[in-house]
Amino acid sequence: MTTCIFCKIANGDIPAEIVYEDDQVLAFRDLNPQAPLHVLVIPRKHIATINDLTPEDEALVGRMYLAARQVAGEAGLATRGYRTVMNCNSEAGQSVYHLHLHVLGGRSMQWPPG
Repeated sequence: MTTCIFCKIANGDIPAEIVYEDDQVLAFRDLNPQAPLHVLVIPRKHIATINDLTPEDEALVGRMYLAARQVAGEAGLATRGYRTVMNCNSEAGQSVYHLHLHVLGGRSMQWPPG
């Protein structure tokens, strides 16, 4: 996907403050943070939405959550708590159509979220 901003970040074409990366996923700080810690975890593989996941992506989604756990742990939030959110399509708040997991923490989270 040559026009996808997250693909460009994953390929190193656009700079980002990367906090975690491996061969399948990348995590970087959100440019418009909604909490003291706001990191986006993305797969290197372009998948537009949750609706586009296939059974073959099962391990990849698991890897995204393991990366989120590591990011939160390194930020000292494992015990205090953190939130993970994955939006699907515009009405849910998805604005970039490349699967991404928000990792939010460092402040008290309210429920319902919005």
